[in-house]
Amino acid sequence: MVEKFNQQRDLFESERSFRLLVEGVADYALYMLDPNGIITSWNIGGERIKGYPPEEILGQHFSRFYTETDRANGKPARALGIARDKGRYEEEGWRVRKDGTFFWASVVIDPIYEDGRLIGFAKITRDITERRNAQLKLEAMQKQLAESQKFDALGQLTGGVAHDFNNLLMIISGSLHILKKGAADDPRLERAISAIDTATKRGAALTNQLLTFARRQSVNPQAIDFTERVAAIREVLDAGVGSSVRLAFEIHSETWPIKADVSELETALLNLVINARDAMPDGGTVTIGARNVVLNEAPLNGDFVAIHVRDTGLGIPSDVLDKIFEPFFTTKPIGKGTGLGLSQVHGFAHQAGGTVKVASELGKGTTFTIILPRGTDVPSREVPEAAFRGSGTVLLVEDNPDVALVSIGLLEQLGYRVRRVADAEAALREIESDGVDFVFSDIVMPGKMDGLSLAHHLRQIRPGLPILLATGYSEVAAGVRGDFPILRKPYEIHELSEAIAKLPR
Repeated sequence: MVEKFNQQRDLFESERSFRLLVEGVADYALYMLDPNGIITSWNIGGERIKGYPPEEILGQHFSRFYTETDRANGKPARALGIARDKGRYEEEGWRVRKDGTFFWASVVIDPIYEDGRLIGFAKITRDITERRNAQLKLEAMQKQLAESQKFDALGQLTGGVAHDFNNLLMIISGSLHILKKGAADDPRLERAISAIDTATKRGAALTNQLLTFARRQSVNPQAIDFTERVAAIREVLDAGVGSSVRLAFEIHSETWPIKADVSELETALLNLVINARDAMPDGGTVTIGARNVVLNEAPLNGDFVAIHVRDTGLGIPSDVLDKIFEPFFTTKPIGKGTGLGLSQVHGFAHQAGGTVKVASELGKGTTFTIILPRGTDVPSREVPEAAFRGSGTVLLVEDNPDVALVSIGLLEQLGYRVRRVADAEAALREIESDGVDFVFSDIVMPGKMDGLSLAHHLRQIRPGLPILLATGYSEVAAGVRGDFPILRKPYEIHELSEAIAKLPR
């Protein structure tokens, strides 16, 4: 009798200890359900996680923790059925607290049997919202890293090819100036030279887009009044959209100046406008807008201008959206697009210190938003005379003999005497002999010192000496940031003339 009493007492103490343990667990909602899903027990963890005190939730159906959609789809009953038939039910999903807020839950439901009869279910719920958010953030970072690595690899490839190609274009375009002089009396020769000239310009434009995508383009960032810039290229934009598409504007009157390369900005706008036009085969509206934004999310912090180009076209399918900025990716028919337009926009925005975003809905249109840093001190719009003629001696620093031959010819046509050296070390020796009025140097050169390093060194030893840099490709050039003027290869004689005219004297 005493032994039986002791067993009952031990059982009572064991059950009491287990009940206290369950009721005291704060990190898990541990509770019981009857066979129909009615809540029959409740612990402090359930109150903490779901917000219900025992007196409000006991006797209620556990389906109230599910979303309306899940309830309408019969998910609570299905969960109990799976637990009963398979011996266990596990899942992760959204659940609803008393105050209506959602949390991401890890749920386990076990059937409870007594003498072979189902008497209810034991349910365990854990709030893992923070863990899920951390996992999603990690996945987003991993995806961003993979995209960055892919773009860097493509950038190295395209940048290297474009470097050599620009030198070839420089030789072709420069030699055309000589051929044009001898073609005045031969119409067939003039047509041939014109065709070569057009092809050269097209090649230069494609190479420029490749370099911008690769973020290896030499840039001359400056403060730009966006309203004035759009007005200046309005005719080009109108021609880009064609007659069946209307061009509208939503540029706020107090929009800040932006800091970017002018030609790259214009190219990006034109690319987006043409892209929008192609997305509206039956016509529609393209809207160009701009507004000020203040950002405080790394890596973008501070004052920016958000420029949007919005169309009312077909929209972009979700399976295509992640690929649109990749070079050579296009959904257009063969011959209708190179696949470089949006990659140029992407490269330009990031190289300028901003970013580009896209939002699209099938059947309703697409909005591209370029975010660029705020600029200050908008420069005056004085334009140097295109027919600038010079005199004096220029020191040309160019390692490629064929490119040097073309550059010498152009400089001599402008009235200069030219001394040419092949590297920076030779240039420093030549400077010691005096008689040099300004230096015109390529950036990418063999040896210990490239053109940019040479320019910085010359500024120290000859602070008043004008310096003009040229490049078709250089990662180093991105660090110039306005310290020295840069002329892009391939350049024509009027571009060279204007660049020289702008040099400080």
